[in-house]
Amino acid sequence: MSTILAIETSTELASAALLHNGELLSRQSAGAQTHSDAILPMIQQLLAEAGLALSRCDALAFGVGPGSFTGVRTACGVVQGLAFGIDRPVVPVVTLAAAAQAVRAQVAQASEVLAILDARMGEVYWARYRARADGAWDVLVEPTLSAAAEVRTDGHPLACGNGLSAYASDFTAEFCASQFAASYPECMPHARHVATLGQVYFAQGLALPAEQAQPLYLRNKVALTTAERELRDAGKGAAKGSA
Repeated sequence: MSTILAIETSTELASAALLHNGELLSRQSAGAQTHSDAILPMIQQLLAEAGLALSRCDALAFGVGPGSFTGVRTACGVVQGLAFGIDRPVVPVVTLAAAAQAVRAQVAQASEVLAILDARMGEVYWARYRARADGAWDVLVEPTLSAAAEVRTDGHPLACGNGLSAYASDFTAEFCASQFAASYPECMPHARHVATLGQVYFAQGLALPAEQAQPLYLRNKVALTTAERELRDAGKGAAKGSA
């Protein structure tokens, strides 16, 4: 099985995970203001715990978005820097799919999941997925940005994500009970789920060259800032030192 290093920084929780020989190790750090400072030390801790050099990884997966602008740019920059340093491909994983994967990790028979994440400004990011036997997801509704009241809930799927609690006036207990098979607001994107999906996607040949890593935005697209480019370059240096 492939060895996948994964990071997820699109929400208030920054996380890193390492999937190696069927064992999944992870670290996390709360607080959106510390993502750029926390992610590289977490990666170093994971590699040290596994006794692996970064160069032993087959690919690097990351939460591509949608999510916090700064968060998804941080993930993209760090992964690009590390991947360039060890000449490995990257595997983008949509954060909404990672949230759906969190449900599948909790509910073995999860078949159809509606992932709803808080997008702030009175809106949510949402997408709908159907589980596949190969571990991936079929996309029934592409990632969408809308008001919470505009989310299409037909079909009685499982629902997940902090959008359910952030917009509780739209997703009331009565509404959720009538529209969803069950609700899991605590199921959120995490590097564990990014790593799991990253391994599936890598096996399916969906990895990309590092230079093609791009954040997924559903609002205005923006470029990497100077600070984020410096973070990416720091990642390159760290990769060379770990190889």
